[in-house]
Amino acid sequence: MVRFTIITAFPDFFSSFLSTGIVGKGVKAGLVQVDVVDLRSFGKGAYRQIDDYAFGSGGMVLMAKPLSEALNSVRDDKDSAFVVYPSPQGTLLTQEIVESLFSQPHVVIICGRYEGIDERFIEREVDLEATIGDCVLTGGEIPAMAVIDAVARLIPGVVGREEAVIEDSFYSGMLDHPHYTRPSSWMGMDVPNVLLSGNSAEILTWRRRQAVTRTLSRRPELLSRSSLRGYMQGGFYVFFEYEMHEHRAELVKKLAVLCKSYDVARLLVTVKSPESRDTLRQEFAAKDFPGHDKIKLIPSLGRALDWVREKEKATKFPLSVVDVCDEPCEGGRHWLEIKRFIFESGGSVVFRFSEFSGSKEDVGCLVLPMLPIEGDNLPFCGKFTVFLDRFLGF
Repeated sequence: MVRFTIITAFPDFFSSFLSTGIVGKGVKAGLVQVDVVDLRSFGKGAYRQIDDYAFGSGGMVLMAKPLSEALNSVRDDKDSAFVVYPSPQGTLLTQEIVESLFSQPHVVIICGRYEGIDERFIEREVDLEATIGDCVLTGGEIPAMAVIDAVARLIPGVVGREEAVIEDSFYSGMLDHPHYTRPSSWMGMDVPNVLLSGNSAEILTWRRRQAVTRTLSRRPELLSRSSLRGYMQGGFYVFFEYEMHEHRAELVKKLAVLCKSYDVARLLVTVKSPESRDTLRQEFAAKDFPGHDKIKLIPSLGRALDWVREKEKATKFPLSVVDVCDEPCEGGRHWLEIKRFIFESGGSVVFRFSEFSGSKEDVGCLVLPMLPIEGDNLPFCGKFTVFLDRFLGF
């Protein structure tokens, strides 16, 4: 159970919110605990004053002392309450922050009013200052409801169909796909035929492509936190040139473990000598390390691409090669632009780590040079991990 405490000068705001809808059901079922504390109970004087004029001119500001006393009243010696203050000056509330709040046993939300709250209280007591958007509201009560609603959805049993939580917007970094219901035709607008087909695989593909299209057109900045996994129609392959590295066999094993962790389709390793391939094949077939099944030994890039084409022959989308360059190169693209291209094309892609990166050789498909991965001081495995995380990490 997640426990929330709301400190507000207007406790009546929350009566309907906590008794209706999904959150209300969670409260009634004992899955969510929400306590509302009236800040005016800690005000001073006959009028229970909780605010005063701002120094240096301006409007009214909530005072630090009543806020501190209210906060201390909901703490005990064992309580490590996480304090959230909704504010236009805060960081944007994201799904990642929501998931972090879900892991906290007790979240206290301070609802500001007027010009805000005394900065000294923020510096001393607030763990997270967050905003729900680039706008100014009359108080923190509505953002507090948004925080509780977002966190409550993650609690098992609160949302009736738990799969919906996983499928919804931002959970995998993408916007949601369009939704339709009966009738199938309304005011001259028809539901897409694929949704009426009953073909689950085609419907899933359509929904993923729609999610990509929406994200690219409406919120392209979300690409940095979106994983390619699940949105590509083809496979994600890595080409590695064996001869150009020292301690090669051990390095390949480490790369294979990383490819296994990030679910790369295959690590294509070029070894020109047939004898060397046979020796390495025996070593890698020992199955004493994770990822041994991800390694494909192959004599050349051309053969590697032919093998990928054959494996992906059922895919209607084109194969592309991305050169991961060691140094800035002419026409090089930032990794985010490469990621955008893969989302848009939807086809198979081979990332090439080799001494030929950035070359003009003809490989029979589109070749895109990618600017170096950040982290000049990292060893190769470190850069490789950063690379995989940029494209396949959540």
